[in-house]
Amino acid sequence: MYGEKNMKASMFLGCAVLALSAGAAAAQTQPAKQDNTAIEEIVVTAQKRSENLQDVPVSVTALTGDALAARGVKDVLALNNLAPGMRISSADAAANPKIYIRGVGLSDFNPNASSGVGVYVDGVYIGSPLAQMAGFFDLAQVEVLRGPQGTLYGRNTNGGAINITTKRPSQTFGADASLEYGSFNAVTADLGVGGPIVADKLAFRAAAQYVKDDGYTYNRVTGHDLNAANHWAGRLSMLYTPSSDFELLAQVNRYVNRGDATAPQHRALFPKTAAATGPDGFCASSAYSSGQCTDLLGYADTDNNPRATDANLEGKDKVDLFGASSQATWKLGGMSLISVTAWQWAHRNDLENTDASPLQMLEINYRSRQHQFTQEVRLQSDDEAARFKWVLGGYFMDEQVQDNTRQDVLRALRPLFTTPDNPTGLSLDNSVAVFGYPYTQKTKGYAVFGQADYKLTDRLTGTVGLRWSADDKSIDYRSQADDGAIVILISKQSKTFSAVSGRLGLRYAVSDDTNVYATYNRGYKSGGFFGGMATTAAQMEPYKNETLDAYELGMKSEFFDRRVRLNVSGFYYDYKNQQVFAQATRNGLTVLVLSNAANSKVYGGEAEITARPIQPLTLTAGLSLLHAKYGDYISEGNNFTGNWLPQSPKVTFNTAATWVAPLANGASIVANVDANYSSKIYFDNSNAPRLSQGAVWIAGAQLSWRSPDQKIEAGAFARNLFDKTYTVAISNIDSLGEDLLTYNRPRSLGVFLRYHY
Repeated sequence: MYGEKNMKASMFLGCAVLALSAGAAAAQTQPAKQDNTAIEEIVVTAQKRSENLQDVPVSVTALTGDALAARGVKDVLALNNLAPGMRISSADAAANPKIYIRGVGLSDFNPNASSGVGVYVDGVYIGSPLAQMAGFFDLAQVEVLRGPQGTLYGRNTNGGAINITTKRPSQTFGADASLEYGSFNAVTADLGVGGPIVADKLAFRAAAQYVKDDGYTYNRVTGHDLNAANHWAGRLSMLYTPSSDFELLAQVNRYVNRGDATAPQHRALFPKTAAATGPDGFCASSAYSSGQCTDLLGYADTDNNPRATDANLEGKDKVDLFGASSQATWKLGGMSLISVTAWQWAHRNDLENTDASPLQMLEINYRSRQHQFTQEVRLQSDDEAARFKWVLGGYFMDEQVQDNTRQDVLRALRPLFTTPDNPTGLSLDNSVAVFGYPYTQKTKGYAVFGQADYKLTDRLTGTVGLRWSADDKSIDYRSQADDGAIVILISKQSKTFSAVSGRLGLRYAVSDDTNVYATYNRGYKSGGFFGGMATTAAQMEPYKNETLDAYELGMKSEFFDRRVRLNVSGFYYDYKNQQVFAQATRNGLTVLVLSNAANSKVYGGEAEITARPIQPLTLTAGLSLLHAKYGDYISEGNNFTGNWLPQSPKVTFNTAATWVAPLANGASIVANVDANYSSKIYFDNSNAPRLSQGAVWIAGAQLSWRSPDQKIEAGAFARNLFDKTYTVAISNIDSLGEDLLTYNRPRSLGVFLRYHY
């Protein structure tokens, strides 16, 4: 059990390794050699300025575009476990990723929900969960920031941030293209091209991506394959530099998804015999595929095949996104004024066979629209050598979310209730109806923030940050049946949610190659209104702000002439008024609620190492140890006190190795292998064993030939090399007698061709 004693071990993991690395650093009497064996410097923008990763007193994992390509990362879901403490999953095909960092996140899939982890693309906050699955092409770098981010980022987040940077236009003509073909007739094509339009004044970059495959789940009802991908995206960037004191980066982007809605697997829960009954009254795990358990309508999937299903409805997850932004930077003599303006919209129409069966028990049509305008202004110092560096900023967001989701429940039972006076067979008492909850939510968000770094001595730097935020939210909500024939609930509310958060920190340079830091951060996430199906006024009562007090110790070091880089951290979180997504059964129907849980305690430690023992070989590894449990938490009569937070594995580990073998003609052979591990996770607050996934190892490999001029690379890949099958999401609908299991993608084998100019 990862308990209180291990808290101290993980909190001071950095100190334990500090003595070793500091000793190695002190033993260096000569400056680090700048040869081709040394690990390359990584530049990040975690603090809104370009800095060496090793000098930033924040837990950051930086993933380059090349590293992402080697692992086949095409969307935010593929980042899962690539950074210590980060967990990402989704039960939807093209929207609603559930992002957790160090156990902090939110599993709410409704379109007005806000994650505890912010997603930024080129400085623009991507607030809608409908839009966070797009944009992963023509990338320069992805940074994963752990812990609260508020005194430097426009939109406050308490769990962390994913900072995505795309390739910028330049005055040098360049082009990147790749074509990949793999299992299930999967085709991925990427293209990026750019260069000058007016010398030294105007440059462009145009990029596009196309992804399509045949699907990997067989539908026994129709003979078709399901879970097929079909989406494309494009981005145009323009960089205007009329003088050395001003630049304007403007972008427009578009994303279109027409792939399949996710087709989950069906697991029946209602036992028909005493022998098939488990201790919780539901189907025993040994009887899941026996036919002795069924759902409410008597169906059971008995072939135990996670890659086949029975679906009467084959839906599509249609998502359309558009965004436009501009980032203007003025140099004002020792400082810069930066303005980031963005407008986005996201539309979704997802028709899914939610019950994963051939019967009409539950079919949902998710229909949502989100429009968002944001404006951020920052004034910051420019002199990197100055003792005093600072950032001041303001942020405004105007967002509107419209939702008109419809849930067709138990349509197969309508004949039982059909009479001359009730020709449609509607029976609200028996939950036989089309339930809808159309609503419009409007949000105006405001914030002012700032951070100052001051060198107290040549080695010691202090940091102070402060932020004030306020969100004015209003919702016009209606819960109804059969398109308004029966009105269940009307709720019109408005409320302002505000808070003050901040940051304190110290960083000490032990040597030129080793830094240690200690920080305190208060993070905050705005309260709001539930955006799912509500049947009572209590469900629509506003939930409170959640706050997180984060304490962290860390060390960043390089030694052996920069052949080894080791970064470690230990943290402790005091999590208050946690916003929790839970389930309840009302009138025989499973409904969802969003409320504030009691306080939680989260703590752990992380380590990342990169080593280059010899020039051809680069090794990387990351480890996370996590303890994340609820405090006193009773919801809808269920006692979850002491349970593990969902999506919070005790241990995660990732590693990769790259070998570049030169050939006599100047070409090279490049071999990549990678693996990641996650210990057991729970998908639900109840910690029910059936709603969990055991420990999983996943491996991948890539082998390629690279031309002497480095312009062409061709090779083969294997992802999920050993064809592991595991659940990435489980949704339980106890009232209908079923669980819905979403599985990972099977093993994918393929070939690729890449070109860089």
